[in-house]
Amino acid sequence: MSKNIQYAEQYAEIAMEQMRKYGIPASVTLAQGILESSNGQSQLALNENNHFGIKATSKWIEQGGRYGLYTDDKANEKFCSYDSVTESYEHHSMFLVENKRYSNCFKLSPDDYKGWTEGLADAGYASGSNYADSLQKIIEINGLQKYDQMVMEELHSEKKEKVSEYEQKHYSFPVKRDEFMFVTSPFGMRADPTTVESGQVMHKGIDIRCNKDEVLATENNGKVVAVNQNINAPGGKSITVEYEREDGSKIQNVYMHLSVIDVKLGDTVQAGQKLGVSGNTGTRTTGEHLHFAVTQITADGSKRDVDPAIYLAEIAEKGNIETKALHDGNDLLAKYKADPAHAQRDSKVQSPEEWMKKLLSSEDSGIGLSDSNDPIIDMVVTAFSSLMALAVIIDNKDEKSQLAAVSDMANRRTIDLTSLLPNMKTCDIVVNEDNKAVLKADNGNVQFIRELSSNELSRLSVILNNPNLSDESKRMRIAGMVNSIVLSYQVSENFEQCLSEQQNRNEQIRR
Repeated sequence: MSKNIQYAEQYAEIAMEQMRKYGIPASVTLAQGILESSNGQSQLALNENNHFGIKATSKWIEQGGRYGLYTDDKANEKFCSYDSVTESYEHHSMFLVENKRYSNCFKLSPDDYKGWTEGLADAGYASGSNYADSLQKIIEINGLQKYDQMVMEELHSEKKEKVSEYEQKHYSFPVKRDEFMFVTSPFGMRADPTTVESGQVMHKGIDIRCNKDEVLATENNGKVVAVNQNINAPGGKSITVEYEREDGSKIQNVYMHLSVIDVKLGDTVQAGQKLGVSGNTGTRTTGEHLHFAVTQITADGSKRDVDPAIYLAEIAEKGNIETKALHDGNDLLAKYKADPAHAQRDSKVQSPEEWMKKLLSSEDSGIGLSDSNDPIIDMVVTAFSSLMALAVIIDNKDEKSQLAAVSDMANRRTIDLTSLLPNMKTCDIVVNEDNKAVLKADNGNVQFIRELSSNELSRLSVILNNPNLSDESKRMRIAGMVNSIVLSYQVSENFEQCLSEQQNRNEQIRR
């Protein structure tokens, strides 16, 4: 068995998984790995698990990426170092996905290995003039196309099963929720979230809080009329699906900021079919969400932006969908529902306390802080919700502002405690992706970031849940607790600094 075939068999499943996720032919990935890493035997591959000769950019280094020094075009160039070969394959895929110069490759079929190799060569992946020919020879001599066909057959089989399943369904919301979608920003004028100085701007869609959710087609027989894989576009990776109406008009649904796209231009999709996965791509986004927009095209071709709440209310009525679209405790769909009884029932605005409890307890909100078997996480949730309530009350906001504040804190998983601690420039408690509570504080002298211990969380809960304490007493005790944590940190830092300085002086004396 040749070394090429041995390499291909060893890493075929990794390459096939990359093809499933990103549409890059497994044969091309394997051929590049064989060529760039000398069948995994190059020093770069052996020492750094780098199978594709990818150099470390300043961004890679700034984000904590490791690198090794090797001679390529010149001496001591920095090349990415990985913990595993799988990580190298994943970074190779993202390198192609995120670089504009390879965008034309993603317009090709995932099994068009000749088109892909020529596209990579034309885009300048390697300096050699016969790069495409070299890759094609490796693929054809070793029969690597079989891996592309295996993935294509697998995807085709899955698609047939899904189409049969989707044909039973006529309507769907753009993300699956049992109770409600958490809308962080509705259709209409709003403050520009990415450029504060620009003031009020028109928001032509609704933003739905997501966490790696499947995004779904809303009706049967939709046609994919646009696919954008450019993560550096304002809307990032996006899809546009078009539905025809009997009167000759059309409805277009746009899904923006996706992390993964699972359809291609020209595909026909059915209600509930997965189109991709939500994400945070694009230059006009401040966090993961789905921007869902609706455009109406009349029979004469004129276009106008439509409030997606109108469209979703129509979909809900036709499909008997009970899911709501809640923004600051208010169902955006209620006023557009044809059934007056439903509209009146759903239009009731919740109190700030009810809205907070709903957001923090519902799995459908996308917050990810609900029902855990981990006592520490449960303690985080309890402390977070109690602090949220206290922060809203202390600020003396009106009810509308309180609802908005609850939405913002839940969406960002951050509570601003600065109003409770006037001696601090800034003070936040953030629940990170691992559902750990992190204190971030700046008192003008020290910038402090640290995960709260279980003991500190317990002390917080005792203060917050003590019925004999007034809100002002709770504020004062929390302020004292936070100040004590920051002061202890500052003393520790000063001690470490003094110790370091003393060690340096002793070292100089020995010299």
